[in-house]
Amino acid sequence: MNAPTLSSFAAPQGGAQCPSGGRADTAMSFVIGGVELNSRFFLGTAGYPSPQVLQQAIAASGAQVVTVGLKRQLAQGSTPGDFYRLIRASGAHLLPNTAGCRSAREAVTLAQMARELFGTHWIKLEVVGDDYTLQPDPFELVQAATELVREGFEVFPYCTDDLVSCQRLLDAGCRILMPWGAPIGSGQGLLNPHALRTLRSRLPEVPLVVDAGIGSPRDAVQAMELGFDAVLLNSAVAQAHDPVAMARAFKLGIEAGRLAYEAGIMARQDMAVATTPVTGRPFVL
Repeated sequence: MNAPTLSSFAAPQGGAQCPSGGRADTAMSFVIGGVELNSRFFLGTAGYPSPQVLQQAIAASGAQVVTVGLKRQLAQGSTPGDFYRLIRASGAHLLPNTAGCRSAREAVTLAQMARELFGTHWIKLEVVGDDYTLQPDPFELVQAATELVREGFEVFPYCTDDLVSCQRLLDAGCRILMPWGAPIGSGQGLLNPHALRTLRSRLPEVPLVVDAGIGSPRDAVQAMELGFDAVLLNSAVAQAHDPVAMARAFKLGIEAGRLAYEAGIMARQDMAVATTPVTGRPFVL
């Protein structure tokens, strides 16, 4: 499968090289959508104080995937070419999204536009079902996903943490799922860790990305410790007092959470367990 960006916007060569120029830990490497990445941090691009701060935040995050809402860009009067030039310097893969769509038909049309404008078959599929919570519409989402998969898109569906809805998206041909942690932009963190844990347990081979609701690096650490493959967020960095520093904080948190998951986190106990041996020997043989 071809990389999901135009050649002029390809990720840096060398596999383990991050956009920021450093080497990523091998524990961070994974494959999603047919592309090997060395960062498990996906970063949104809306709401930053300036294009310069956005560029600096991408570099500090080490993110190799960034999202952009085509509807928002067009509404603001900017052109894809303007955004392309900004992203090009980072070397990150572009993941256009269908944010703001309220029907499958609208989302499919916007995805087709994004493929033509940005030269990528990757699409973050969003179909809003409720104006208050911005909760995804599970029915329109499956309908749109079915059509887009048929047209050759690599669909990254933004969905709830409902297991049955997620299974329907997989049945529609999606190979990746992006369940929310909480309503988008709310910063509430992971409201239902049990549901997310269930998804990870029941869908062990499916790349899972926690998307939306992340408020602080602590939330990202929690998602990674649950075994999720990556975290996507926007507002928590863009709305921080210092977005660049916050991007680095998330980078370190995501790396720490993944390393902890792979190292094997100790089981919780109902009562105290002595850590100092009473046998006179420092190690149990």
